[in-house]
Amino acid sequence: MTEPFRLRFAAGVTPDKWLRTWAARMPGTPVDAAVLDEGDDPSALLRAGTCSIAFVRLPVDRTGLHVIPLYEEVPVVVAAREHPVAAFDELDVADLADENLLQSPGEVPEWAAVATDRPRPALGPMTVQQAVAVAASGAGVLIVPLSVARLHHRKDVVHRPVTGVTGSRVGLAWRADDEDPRIETFIGIVRGRTERSSRGGTGEAGTGANGQGRTGTEPKDGKAGKQAGRAGPRARPGRSARRRPRGPGRPGGRR
Repeated sequence: MTEPFRLRFAAGVTPDKWLRTWAARMPGTPVDAAVLDEGDDPSALLRAGTCSIAFVRLPVDRTGLHVIPLYEEVPVVVAAREHPVAAFDELDVADLADENLLQSPGEVPEWAAVATDRPRPALGPMTVQQAVAVAASGAGVLIVPLSVARLHHRKDVVHRPVTGVTGSRVGLAWRADDEDPRIETFIGIVRGRTERSSRGGTGEAGTGANGQGRTGTEPKDGKAGKQAGRAGPRARPGRSARRRPRGPGRPGGRR
């Protein structure tokens, strides 16, 4: 029996469209697809052979891997429905300078750079789901990619786009020495190649074991854009003028 093709993907990534195309093209080849648990190191899983290919959030340790950047997600702030954040269509990270961040400041260095020095309660480690539950109580906010906010959405929280924070880039990674032809088939599906099209040479695969060089899907200006045959989520839009608030007041940031 053919060994299943093992695919892993970061929370929030939705590979359904690509898996449907795979099923149509490769009906006799099963796929073992599963979401990565929080705390999983996808690079280590790939190098150990636990999975064949993975959708990962960049950056990752590229040692021994090929990586193709695919798209960038909009960062959003998650807060209680009654929080002042809910009054706005969009905020800047400086507007959140006085808030309690319900995650390690190292995960959002842009917030750490503008945060006020007022005393804040000590926080223990939490999963994203737990942090969203705490945010729902009004005790603080967290900043995550849009797809993660949607994944953990509750009726008692809202999420709003936040500028001044680097977007979360999603990429496709696999082991550089893995010659399984199914990997190239899956890459072709993600990149929008038709069943009859050719791969076009090994240089297209992207970054090698040393993590250097441009990838076939990375545009010249370095920004992630319309990648993977438009199969992924919509690319992060350019920064536009600030919209007016929905109501009075401003979150507890700078004025």
